[in-house]
Amino acid sequence: MMMASAIAVVSCNTEKKDPGNPFFAEWNTPFSVPPFDQIENEHYLPAIDSGIAVARISIAEITGNQEAPTFANTVAKLDRADELLSKVAAVFYSQTSANTNDTLETLQMEIAPKVSAFSDELLLNATLFSRIRSVWENRASEQLSEEELFLLENLYKSFVRNGALLGPEDQEKLKKMNQELSVLTVKFSQNVLSETNKFKLVIDNEADLKGLPESVVTTAAETAKGEGMEGKWIFTTQKPSMLPFLQYSENRDLRKKLYDAYLNRGNNGDELDNNKILADIVRIRADRAKLLGYRTHADIVLETRMAKTPDNVLNLLNDLLNRALPVAQRERDEMQQIVVAEGGTFKLEPHDWWYYAEKLRKSKYNLDDNELRPYFSLDNVRDGAFAVANKLYGITFTRIENIPLPHPDAQAFEVKEADGSHVGVLYMDFYPRESKRQGAWCGGYRDHQVIDGKEITPVVTIVGNFTPPAGDKPALLSMDDVLTLFHEFGHGLQGLFSENTYSGTTVAWDIVELPSQIMEHWVTQPEVLAMYAKHYETGEVIPQELVEKIRNSSYFNTGFDNVEIMAASLLDMAYYSLEAPVTVDPQQFEKETMKKIGLIPEIEPRYRSTYFLHMIDGYDAGYYVYTWAAVLDNDAFEAFREKGIFDQETATSFRKNVLEKMGTMDAEQMYLNFRGREPEIEPLLKNRGLN
Repeated sequence: MMMASAIAVVSCNTEKKDPGNPFFAEWNTPFSVPPFDQIENEHYLPAIDSGIAVARISIAEITGNQEAPTFANTVAKLDRADELLSKVAAVFYSQTSANTNDTLETLQMEIAPKVSAFSDELLLNATLFSRIRSVWENRASEQLSEEELFLLENLYKSFVRNGALLGPEDQEKLKKMNQELSVLTVKFSQNVLSETNKFKLVIDNEADLKGLPESVVTTAAETAKGEGMEGKWIFTTQKPSMLPFLQYSENRDLRKKLYDAYLNRGNNGDELDNNKILADIVRIRADRAKLLGYRTHADIVLETRMAKTPDNVLNLLNDLLNRALPVAQRERDEMQQIVVAEGGTFKLEPHDWWYYAEKLRKSKYNLDDNELRPYFSLDNVRDGAFAVANKLYGITFTRIENIPLPHPDAQAFEVKEADGSHVGVLYMDFYPRESKRQGAWCGGYRDHQVIDGKEITPVVTIVGNFTPPAGDKPALLSMDDVLTLFHEFGHGLQGLFSENTYSGTTVAWDIVELPSQIMEHWVTQPEVLAMYAKHYETGEVIPQELVEKIRNSSYFNTGFDNVEIMAASLLDMAYYSLEAPVTVDPQQFEKETMKKIGLIPEIEPRYRSTYFLHMIDGYDAGYYVYTWAAVLDNDAFEAFREKGIFDQETATSFRKNVLEKMGTMDAEQMYLNFRGREPEIEPLLKNRGLN
């Protein structure tokens, strides 16, 4: 009956399929990338509905199979059940992150509960779970590969963690919670984007631009012109606009106004306020954990991670915080001395940090960030990342001109092995816009798989929010921007190199940042700087004097950098370590948590509660992973340092044991296979000046 019902649903859907909907046809595009130029907003919902209906048929076929459950007729078949749904979702969610609009935001609110309900329907299907459990319990009777065993184990445990062993009444409660969470998390994210776009610091007095570099002023003027305010200057809470203003503007009141607007996103008591939404998310996740038999939401999340328990996470974070706080206090005191020396009578506040840190850098290291920007044009930095990958792995990147793009700003590249064989397609989309959420990330339109013996190659996208070209100048990056580009490129390499056979990979998120963070180590190596750091006007390679300044200032602001990320990580863990029942006032809770950890008042956590997107959409009880992975990436780079940063044997081992295996085997074993031992924390402490 279940199969007949599913077939009836999908048959009805098939009859109504729009032949003009690109999701219902083969993609006759270069490398079968999504036909972005043909996909319209109205195509998503019917395709999502059909994807769910088609998946139901496959699931009904699995559960209706009278043969004994095996990996092939149950697990492998289930792995392909949501092929259409995944295809549509990959495009939809990438676009809602990087190129959204009012229609897509409305669709998100409709699609999120649909997908959540289908996920519950799948994970709470008793017959399906019974077959999976049978395969798991009889796994020794089949000759399964290491990847297949890993997939089977994580699939079985995922069903258990998501309520498969609950009674019917509790399963209904779980479904309701999941539905609520699906809507709340989308609303939280949409509010942050709206808040980010809403605020504009409009300057109409040229005197208020004092101290700002010419390129920053030009960009602000072009932003104002685009808003119909020619002759004025606009600064926003997008970091490429905000951070240079905080670094260089001599107008302290305006620095405070801009920074306060950034800090208070989602906390203005209006229709975009996220306080109640966050309180509800934390409450429901705590209730959900208790229903599933866990102490806290953090305990659920960490069960499949390298960290295993909240205590292990807190031990690492608190250790590093305690090491970093005295360093940050010294930095604060040095900056306060500058305030006094300049005749200031005020105490340093959070909105002052970037301005006086820049002065401190100049006085201690004779290094001005603006000295570096001319050597970091975006195209050169991008090509530098490509060159590093070529030297390490032999791969090449060739620009593709005639290919559909997810946005006109995007670029596309074919990635090939040294022998010319195709690896995948890489999209890069670098400039901020109102339709794009904040930050930088790496995603994918298609993952690597092997289907019926045929290799499906990946399509990866890297998205950023870097300062765009201004006037006759190209996009010029700060050192932080350069690190960000290399970071996301590291994620991209992992996606391109993936060798998984199945779509159902399980990545321990403690290690997911290793491929990205290790790439940052190549950025400031002198021989790498010589490859890409070239003056945008003269082509001159960055002079040795500046290279020495970069090296000498490597510990600059390290107290601040470490304290703000530890504070955010501990805030995330504090929310999700609460035991049900939970009633929380985010503003009060955040204040109490920061007081408890001893955060100095001159530093705010990297993300405040009401715009802390990581804590909502995937890094919940997981923002710590950047720090956990930092232990791994610093230790792993020592392996390169020991033999040479482009040592081919080390690079091959890292690719084969880490980049290609991500999500297909135990994370600790992956690292052991590469390093030959467990990671050590000493390289991290040394490289951050915390030892």
